[in-house]
Amino acid sequence: MPRLKNDEPWVKSFKTALRNSTAKGWQVREHRGKARLEVRSENERGEMTMISAPLKRLKEGREQSFDFSAKESGDILIRVRNIYDLVASGHTIKAATEIAAGKAPRLTYERDWEGAVRRFKIQKIEHGSAVDPRATWKKDFLPVLTTTLELLSSGNPPTNPADLIDACIRDWEPGCRTREIRTRSLAAFLKHCVNREGFPPAWIPTTDLRDHIGRKPKGTQSQKMDSISDQEIINLIDSMPTDKGLERYRKPARKWEDALKLMAVYGLRPEELKYLEVRNDKVTGNTFLWCTYEKRSGGGITKPRVLQALHLANDQGEFLNWDLLNRLKTKKIELPPLESLNGAGEAARKYLERRDGWLLLKEQMRERGEKLGVYSLRHSYSVRGHQRGIDAGSMALAMGHSLQTHLQSYPWASDAGRSAAFEKSRMA
Repeated sequence: MPRLKNDEPWVKSFKTALRNSTAKGWQVREHRGKARLEVRSENERGEMTMISAPLKRLKEGREQSFDFSAKESGDILIRVRNIYDLVASGHTIKAATEIAAGKAPRLTYERDWEGAVRRFKIQKIEHGSAVDPRATWKKDFLPVLTTTLELLSSGNPPTNPADLIDACIRDWEPGCRTREIRTRSLAAFLKHCVNREGFPPAWIPTTDLRDHIGRKPKGTQSQKMDSISDQEIINLIDSMPTDKGLERYRKPARKWEDALKLMAVYGLRPEELKYLEVRNDKVTGNTFLWCTYEKRSGGGITKPRVLQALHLANDQGEFLNWDLLNRLKTKKIELPPLESLNGAGEAARKYLERRDGWLLLKEQMRERGEKLGVYSLRHSYSVRGHQRGIDAGSMALAMGHSLQTHLQSYPWASDAGRSAAFEKSRMA
């Protein structure tokens, strides 16, 4: 009959070392030639319980159990000490065993990340400078937090805030606006996890996020979209396939044609198409278009506003009035689906990128060193207003942002206003 491994000379010294580095009730036993951890403890009812778990490690990419042998006794002792420290810091035996085996990172295991996201959403929507659930939450927070949950539930999740942030933004070029928004949104969530959810302080991100956001390489073309002329907008709208092909293609084209007209004539952000109301002035009885959208940013909160139409003029100087206000009032305008994980702007871009007229204009602008985007319609509204002598303050109000933001976004606006003022002075 073979001699039991528990009777071998090295076992006594191993057990002594184990007792000295753990606590009463901790022991390692041999089971079919492999090492197995057993921990006996007293539960809340004063009853003795025993938890048993095999001691495993990753070796050559495969999970293997430790041999209960003198050769591996030193490694077993180190492993049990690590498990003991993890349990002392609040982990269960099972979790600590998994973590020590390299199967789960210390700071992500057994954390309710999904619950934290749900509670963070409530906090952002219902408290403080509450964000819009249909716009800001869906566009700025939901995409990056969806990626966050996917990463943290993967087989090899990030184990610190810096690695998590980098993993969530690496698909976006350094310095771009989307990368900045995702970085700041994720950092806000991680702060919530520590301050409100009781997560370890190690999950607090750095206060200086510039290394994550990055900067565009020298010589990189700006991502800011350029304005386009009224005639180019008219040509783009005329190119929409509203009377070509099957009805299933014509109907969406008619919806997007009206969406483009509204953005061009009223200088709308794509997202604002979902927040339009036709109202009547109680004093004058006049009908006007009202935008209920509130944009929250570092510059403050954009308030709902009256929209001001600036009709386009073709190259012959003829103004085009598409009767948009009356058509909205009589419900003759049906807008396209504007839902997208990254907002209405993304929905518009995806549709337009498949249209010949858009691609042609994009190529023409590229040849003259300019960039075309959905926001080009909004920028063109600003240019149109200043060309017609409207001051920067009035344009800022019409476009739904502060004068400071307007002048920062359109530095030529102050030049236009100054030129108009001096021209007016000379005519006096």
